[in-house]
Amino acid sequence: MSDNLRLAVIIASTRNGRFGPKVANWFAERARQHGAFDIDVIDLAEMELPHELPELPPRMDPNPTRPAGMLDLTERLGRADAMVIVTPDINASYPAALKTAIDWHFTQWDRKSIGFVGYSGASGGLNAIAHLRQIFGELNAHAIRDYVSFPRYYELFDAEGNLHEPTGPEEAAAGMLDQLHWWASALATARVAA
Repeated sequence: MSDNLRLAVIIASTRNGRFGPKVANWFAERARQHGAFDIDVIDLAEMELPHELPELPPRMDPNPTRPAGMLDLTERLGRADAMVIVTPDINASYPAALKTAIDWHFTQWDRKSIGFVGYSGASGGLNAIAHLRQIFGELNAHAIRDYVSFPRYYELFDAEGNLHEPTGPEEAAAGMLDQLHWWASALATARVAA
């Protein structure tokens, strides 16, 4: 059994023809090489995410009755010590499926560190990341400062999902993972002591 912290890498996009899995796989490999985390890649396209929420918001009822197809997601988020959201910009924000996954959960995000990898045409996902920082603050999660961004991502990756010029993004990922690990360690210790 590993003593590493558990990092969930969440693929936010569920649309047809999405690029998210390539970006997520690239980042997950950087996280494995970093060595401080056990990695769990969560693809929201594989999860049951009904848009209709339970009668009471999850914040008021931290354990609402969830659809059977969502229980795996709930357990995996609950086990994670930290999360990295891999998100595109869609109409200058993040995907609806991600908001649905967020809104069905509350305690699973509470007092955990959150990092971001963004990709899109011009902004590199920064619009989505800015909106997500506000949401995770409301959920008592800590969104770390550093991030990885891929503007014009379709020019940066080859057909196999490798970067043409990896040095800058790899350095950004390493710095973000260091910061994520520091916060995840501190918060894990604090959750145990609480």
